[in-house]
Amino acid sequence: MAQAGAQRSRCPIAISLDIFGDRWSLLIVRDMLFNGATSFSDFQNAEEAIASNILADRLERLARSGIIDTRPDPADGRRKLYTLTAKGRELGPVLCEIVQWSARHHDTAAPPEVVAAMAADRDGFLAALAEAGGLKKDE
Repeated sequence: MAQAGAQRSRCPIAISLDIFGDRWSLLIVRDMLFNGATSFSDFQNAEEAIASNILADRLERLARSGIIDTRPDPADGRRKLYTLTAKGRELGPVLCEIVQWSARHHDTAAPPEVVAAMAADRDGFLAALAEAGGLKKDE
């Protein structure tokens, strides 16, 4: 995978793949956007069970690309908390489209009411996520 800032070409799809062209990066963004994940352990506890060394690498890459910010955890300065930047939050519509496409063509775990809400009013759905700080798994 290319380093942040290094581009194979100026093709918009190639640029995106340079940032997200692995199996984990968009899942990390998903967990932040839809599940409100903010800590390393939040990401490790996801269903896909990412290895800690891979997770650390992907978090670093996303930070270098300006998709996420890191800051010390106020409760424990040795730990980091992760948040989406404005650039990262702009991926919301992309992830909504991916969810809807997958739900149309595959048997997914996405709750039908969530998929329907995305389809009916994507901007409203994303605004509600932002206001709530992420859609929690138990909601």
